[in-house]
Amino acid sequence: MYTSWPGRGTVLLGRVCCAARARLDALGRAVHEALVETVGIPPDDLFQVLAGHDGVHSTLRYGGYPGIRRDEGIVYVSITLRAGRTPARKQALYRRIAELAERYAGTEPRNVFVALTENASIDWSFGEGLAQYATPEHGRPAPLSGEGGGAGTAG
Repeated sequence: MYTSWPGRGTVLLGRVCCAARARLDALGRAVHEALVETVGIPPDDLFQVLAGHDGVHSTLRYGGYPGIRRDEGIVYVSITLRAGRTPARKQALYRRIAELAERYAGTEPRNVFVALTENASIDWSFGEGLAQYATPEHGRPAPLSGEGGGAGTAG
């Protein structure tokens, strides 16, 4: 049972999809390290779905919008996180994911597609059928900016 929330109370769920299964671990590491460095998530806040697409049972499609020439090396990164990050933090996150994806997995930055989805504290259950962030007896963390209750603790 959780009794307190360490760090900044930042939680996220990441999904990384690519055609080359061999690159998934490296890409997951790149995304996680970028989140720790730029958004300030605790290192143990690691919730990821790494999905390979072989072109037979599933496939990835891509286009050239907005003028970016992508190819079969495309990587889709989808991150769901609590609301409250500034545009500057988000831009730093996008840059760092692209840099680390290239370093760790050889993925060209033009092929790194990132989408963020923000939500509220009540939208999370970590198990046990509870919305831990919305339950005071479970050590509810300070709200992020924009959630009410004063200034947040994470950027």
